Amino acid sequence: MNNIYTMGIDVGSTASKCLILKDGSEIVAKSLVDVGAGTSGPTRAIAEVLEAAGMKKEDMAFILATGYGRNSLDDIADHQMSELSCHAKGAFFLFPDVHTVIDIGGQDVKILEIENGVMVNFAMNDKCAAGTGRFLDVMARVLEVKVEDLADLGAQSTKNVEISSTCTVFAESEVISQLAKGSDKRDIIHGIHKSVASRVVGLANRIGVRDAVVMTGGVAQNGGVVSALQEALGHPIHTSPLTQYNGALGAALFAWQKATK
Repeated sequence: MNNIYTMGIDVGSTASKCLILKDGSEIVAKSLVDVGAGTSGPTRAIAEVLEAAGMKKEDMAFILATGYGRNSLDDIADHQMSELSCHAKGAFFLFPDVHTVIDIGGQDVKILEIENGVMVNFAMNDKCAAGTGRFLDVMARVLEVKVEDLADLGAQSTKNVEISSTCTVFAESEVISQLAKGSDKRDIIHGIHKSVASRVVGLANRIGVRDAVVMTGGVAQNGGVVSALQEALGHPIHTSPLTQYNGALGAALFAWQKATK
């Protein structure tokens, strides 16, 4: 029997991710381009993943798009689905005992309640950048550090600096005034991570948190946020090296279901 290849494309607000699956279980190739909806990102991510797999678009049995900018791929994708369903599907594939997914992306925070791999409830913060990747980008810029260095720097903190505002604009002012007071950047970063965690916990408590808790999205790569969240939630948090590809993975899994039904 011939192998069946499917592609999932997740067009986020700040990055485009693409993943090819073989027979619904084996990841053949993946790609990530650091620009999202409304840019050349999705097209570039598709070109890169096909090149990495040594395949052509015609080799795909089914292509499914998800994410913030999924509607821009009408001419490429066979079908589109909500990122909520795709994140639930991807997280269940990686962690079969998952009940809670915390997805922190570039511009929103989503909390999903999962039962047997299916999303049964969710809460979402999509009107405000607080607690998102964008929030951390702004803070890193104010502090003149790289966003990828935030976790290591925050881990070196020796005292508590409270960043009480969860609003990006006000938190930026707080950080500037802490710097003016001579507070150590590492302590400020630790305070920022705790501020993100408190924002997310407030959202998570709306639907309740049950083990296993899985964190997805780009911010899950920041160990400082993950540990602040673990502490604030009182639950261990599982992450995967595929954290940023979780939506694309879920899309490719749904594509495989559609190709084989």
